[in-house]
Amino acid sequence: MTNRTSVILKVNNLKVKEEFNNIINASEGFSLFNADESKSCDLLVMEVGDDIDREFKFLRDLRDSGRAREIFLTSSSSSPDILMRALRAGAKEFFPQPLNKEELLLAFSKFKKNGKQKDEPAKKAGKIINIVGSKGGIGTTTIAVNTAASLLNLPGVRSVALIDMNLLFGEVPLFLDIEPAFNWGEIANNISRLDSTYLMSVLSLHPSGIHVLPSPTALDGINAATPEVIEKLLDVMRTEFDFIVIDSGQSLDAVSMRILELSDSVLVNAILSLPCLINVKRLLDMFGRLGFPEEEQVKIIISRYHKNSEIAREEAEKGMGKRIFWSVPNDFQATITAINQGKMLSSVAPKAEITKNLGELATKLTGRAEIKHGKKGFWGFGLQLKQYESA
Repeated sequence: MTNRTSVILKVNNLKVKEEFNNIINASEGFSLFNADESKSCDLLVMEVGDDIDREFKFLRDLRDSGRAREIFLTSSSSSPDILMRALRAGAKEFFPQPLNKEELLLAFSKFKKNGKQKDEPAKKAGKIINIVGSKGGIGTTTIAVNTAASLLNLPGVRSVALIDMNLLFGEVPLFLDIEPAFNWGEIANNISRLDSTYLMSVLSLHPSGIHVLPSPTALDGINAATPEVIEKLLDVMRTEFDFIVIDSGQSLDAVSMRILELSDSVLVNAILSLPCLINVKRLLDMFGRLGFPEEEQVKIIISRYHKNSEIAREEAEKGMGKRIFWSVPNDFQATITAINQGKMLSSVAPKAEITKNLGELATKLTGRAEIKHGKKGFWGFGLQLKQYESA
């Protein structure tokens, strides 16, 4: 019996409880207990009812005490508030009612499989750098593409992947002048096949050496891209790459939230304009409510910076309530030339300030070398980058 998985079922709706009972009893390797029969369990299946505050407080206490290894939630309501609270409570699965039998069977099967693998030594995981735009058209893709290429040029970095998560409007292939044969839609539709071999067969290798996974150009695969699918994709990619750079655009849905949760660094890109800075503040507030990513993981990037901006750097920091981690100088000519030619900035403007800047950003993100500027400062700030490490 030691290899069996203990499940506590805390469901009030009798029909829903019976459905869960049938699934659990039909699934090999599970032992079902009532809530008063065991103080701890491998899996808690709980229904969220009318007293939401009390029930989520119970879940938080349970999670903090370590009495349940994983949590599955179900509810007759799928309101954004419940979904957000479920994420914060650490729920692994959320099942809307009426229940879908196939989804339940898949979830329990996956849980059992992961349980068998939990004692296996973990492979060294690559780092996920998630770049989020506070607004469209402010250079988020330029930063993602050129940061990925710069990372690969650093000593000791052997492999870098670039993922385009801009639904339908991803432009990474245009920025790189490539025509990929596959996108993450194909992976979402064939998630059962996903392993390292399959992954590497669908990625496009750019001449720079970075591996590219673009977004779908049509609806195919978008609906199949669930948070669980994206998590499995990133788990496999972590085993293959030193760094995974994600161009998340401005998406804010269940998939993008799961990516935020899994990211090692979240770069929020903005320009010094009021709409952008307001959006950054809203994003930071949302991160605080979600409980992830951690504050130290979030870094503010200012694109198209020039020192004579109408909104001063210090004023922007005060409004956002967070210090700026990095500023990318404004160089419209070099940037638009690179975009139109489908090349890296290092190819069209190797000596430009912006090219050097993005290379230094990659170095800063990895912590592989300390970057210092002279008294004047690279953009005339009169400050050393070391001062921003706690931002």
